[in-house]
Amino acid sequence: MYFLGIDIGTSSVKLSIVEASSQQKVCSAQYPASEAPIISPQSNWAEQDPLAWWTYFKQALSQANASGLYDPKLITAIGIAYQMHGLVVVDKDQQVLRNAIIWCDSRAVELGDTAFDELGKAFNLKHHLNSPGNFTASKLAWVKANEPEIYQKIDKVMLPGDFIAMKLSGTVSTSIAALSEGIFWDFERNELSTALLDYYGFNADLIPEILPVFAEHGQIKPAVAEELGLSSRVTINYKAGDQPNNALSLNVLRPGEVAATAGTSGVIYGVSDQLIADRESRVNTFAHVNYRKEEIRTGVLLCINGTGIMNSWGRKLLGKDLSYDQINALAVTSPIGSKGLQVIPFGNGAERMLNNQLVGASISSIDLNRHTASDILRAIQEGIAFAFRYGLDIMRENGLYPQMIRAGNANLFQSAIFRDSFVGATNVPVEVYDHDGSVGAALGAGIGSGYYADFTEAFRGLKPVYTVEPRDVCQYEENYRQWKKILDIKINAK
Repeated sequence: MYFLGIDIGTSSVKLSIVEASSQQKVCSAQYPASEAPIISPQSNWAEQDPLAWWTYFKQALSQANASGLYDPKLITAIGIAYQMHGLVVVDKDQQVLRNAIIWCDSRAVELGDTAFDELGKAFNLKHHLNSPGNFTASKLAWVKANEPEIYQKIDKVMLPGDFIAMKLSGTVSTSIAALSEGIFWDFERNELSTALLDYYGFNADLIPEILPVFAEHGQIKPAVAEELGLSSRVTINYKAGDQPNNALSLNVLRPGEVAATAGTSGVIYGVSDQLIADRESRVNTFAHVNYRKEEIRTGVLLCINGTGIMNSWGRKLLGKDLSYDQINALAVTSPIGSKGLQVIPFGNGAERMLNNQLVGASISSIDLNRHTASDILRAIQEGIAFAFRYGLDIMRENGLYPQMIRAGNANLFQSAIFRDSFVGATNVPVEVYDHDGSVGAALGAGIGSGYYADFTEAFRGLKPVYTVEPRDVCQYEENYRQWKKILDIKINAK
């Protein structure tokens, strides 16, 4: 028996096949091999075609099935992780009405900020735990205001994972966790936020059926099963945003536990048993995958838009013919501090932790006689680590003081320079695991289908592959102070 985990990322769709009894990954695949495009019709807009995600998934599954490492007919349950905060809209025939407005799109910032003020900051923080900001509800409000002919045709609003589940099963559903990340959920009243729906003029019928995260979200359609080479008895038993799912994959489920990722964007995600609301909504609180009305488990999320995408930009600019391993080998020839070079990585839309400001990316203190490509490449990774430190300090203001951070052995955490910079800048050790989001989604399917009795059983074999302890902390601290001075100048100039 196997479980299929799907991770709908910004740059690709990755999937893993996990053998149920051993909990071991037997095969993984991703598509496309190069980074998927982000459509940007205007500055600070970001869209993707939902049907492209569906095509990417089918291509990745075809590759995995062709491996011969498992029998596709023995897959019994599917779990789906997805890029958070995106907006997908379909009509009554489940046809996509426009490109998805994805997480890093900044067009709805002003609408969300106005809603924050007019509904009342205190009200929003008490009921939604966040400003409506640039989240899914505000993106939908932008469509309503600017594309009324499309808005009138909308039958259901969904997040990216809901769309893939719909394509598999024909069923549309959501969860409290998903609604909370879109700022559709009222935590104070434990119900759909009628205040926000009324403010934006949304009909509640646009919201799909609300089910638990771990539940049956539909059974695969026979025609789709035949096309994909799967059994027609396969069910979808788990859906979660990529960051709550990443936390699940690392067994971060209890208050005080913390996970981090550094893909296209960067995230620190801590679990709390409190309804935490940052006074300025710089970090955001959502329902975690194990949130229940009777037992609060929230995920406090720091998101930095400009992390892996900044590293990717540096590679394209300075070493497009090199692999990331080769880029890292080049960067390591530069000393800690990159000879005084400083990189501000915020060039991928408005940054929530900077009060939704568009600060942009920059390289500062360039010495044309001293600095080389290796210094720039190292400074990029150090600048990203400093961005994490800046955000972690905000989380500390809100009562989260991690003693250990767990991360998957993927993306920037595969770079020794980044790991050392992250740990040195934050002064918090990091445990690195071989699990990733697609494996977590597969295990989530096992939990949702009832195969695993509880979380403990699902993660009984999870162990770190290594731990990174802080070193050179004083040197990183001094470099961080210099970095922060430059950032403060840019913020104050806005």
